[in-house]
Amino acid sequence: MNYQGVIIEESLEDKSAFENVKVLSAKIEQVTQRHKTPWLSQWTLHKVEILGGKAKEVAEKISKSLD
Repeated sequence: MNYQGVIIEESLEDKSAFENVKVLSAKIEQVTQRHKTPWLSQWTLHKVEILGGKAKEVAEKISKSLD
């Protein structure tokens, strides 16, 4: 079973997490006061698909690279 989700690019220190996912789409959202992240000008949201066999590996890589 494959999984789908969203990865916010700016939340990752190490972008290599994208190596084991298929990016289905990307959306750039301008940061507003509501986001409470004034040090950023935008968020890049990637809708991704992860193969079931790679899900644990990708999750671990993402958790270690969160900014």
